[in-house]
Amino acid sequence: MPILDEIKNALADLNEDLALQLVRNALAAKVPAFDLLRACQDGMTEVGRRFECQEYFVSDLMMSGEIFKQISSILEPELKSGGARSAGKIVFGTVKGDIHDIGKDIVVNMLKSANFEVIDLGVDVPPEKFIAALKESGAKVLGMSGLLTLAFDSMKRTVQELESAGMRQAVKVMIGGGPVDANVCRMVGADNWGADAQHAVRLAKGWI
Repeated sequence: MPILDEIKNALADLNEDLALQLVRNALAAKVPAFDLLRACQDGMTEVGRRFECQEYFVSDLMMSGEIFKQISSILEPELKSGGARSAGKIVFGTVKGDIHDIGKDIVVNMLKSANFEVIDLGVDVPPEKFIAALKESGAKVLGMSGLLTLAFDSMKRTVQELESAGMRQAVKVMIGGGPVDANVCRMVGADNWGADAQHAVRLAKGWI
């Protein structure tokens, strides 16, 4: 359908005004909201590809996330009434001692664009808050972000608390942030680490 391709391309090109207008026009023309969401997801996937190819930068990812957030708010009433299915639940947050949220917000938006239900706990999140959110939501994936090296201890403590709660075998743990690498992943006891937002989406899809 031409309108769906136009929406995908407008989002991929970061054309905010055009993308929003096309979505509103398509809804008025009775195009199913789920089809519109899928077109937006395809647009976000293209944004991720351009980022991986270094055609886009972090600021572009942030811009695409803001556009997707606005489109999601437009589509949400129709999606709920249409019973759109979630790809799964993920608890996410920046760990205790770290208040950086740009990277977290980018990953959260990319996960949402892939149809995951994300429980975003914000920043400076203590281990007990992560555990409580996992228990309450029943999520099977925990994502922790940290830009400071002091965040590593918080990540490790959270994984230890997960083990103490008897939930470690049932919950996959991903970590990410500027200084995070495979060595940090092993040190804190996470299952894997994401180099960027697209990597986080691939991990989540592989686990859920």
